[in-house]
Amino acid sequence: MKPLENQVAIVTGAGRGIGEAIAHQLALQGAKIAVLSRSESNSSKVALHLNQKIAGSAKAYAVDVADFEAVQKVGEQIIADFGRVDILVNNAGITRDNLLMRMSSEHWDEVLNANLKGAFNCVRAVIRPMIKARSGRIINISSVSGLMGLAGQTNYAASKAGLIGFSKSLSREVASRGITVNVVAPGFIETDMTSVLSEEVRHAAIAQIPLNRFGQPEDIATAVSFLAGPSASYITGQVLAIDGGMSM
Repeated sequence: MKPLENQVAIVTGAGRGIGEAIAHQLALQGAKIAVLSRSESNSSKVALHLNQKIAGSAKAYAVDVADFEAVQKVGEQIIADFGRVDILVNNAGITRDNLLMRMSSEHWDEVLNANLKGAFNCVRAVIRPMIKARSGRIINISSVSGLMGLAGQTNYAASKAGLIGFSKSLSREVASRGITVNVVAPGFIETDMTSVLSEEVRHAAIAQIPLNRFGQPEDIATAVSFLAGPSASYITGQVLAIDGGMSM
């Protein structure tokens, strides 16, 4: 029997990159996957790919996680479709990088709403069923930027650092109900988001990484799979940095 057999996982931002890798890894461990993305085409593409590998393993949902009411409706639909929710991975996130002196209030709000409020919205959609079941895994994807700060990312760093505080507080609220809440903080990972970096920026980033390379989406997916599984039942309120040693 696979570790996540008969469990249902929601993965936000699952239409590409790290989120897609997480969805694939959880499906390989036996979970049914609710694939969430703002883009219907991206979520449908990933769900189709999963279903081609493992029949009936995924359904696609298009939603903006920053929209509270829309997320609640999607949460209700997922529970209606699958009958339960065991795992929530809050991976959806955006960047609007700029120096603070040039950053617009709109770009500040966009990033905080997607990255931090989005996690709140998604947790609100599933926390009551998890409490009722006295079981659940919530895994929030933060960033090395939330641990040490990166120039040009005050909005992103604030959202990702906020996610850590959010997770620690939530873990204390729900631990007695058998629900764990943990954080994975990736460093520089080879995704669409980092593919646009110039060679100069890439070299500068690698110079800060003791392992001297960017990570792969699968590095994050493997950690999330562990935290979602039975071997991590006594781990909660923790932050696991997967950054090649960058933040140590």
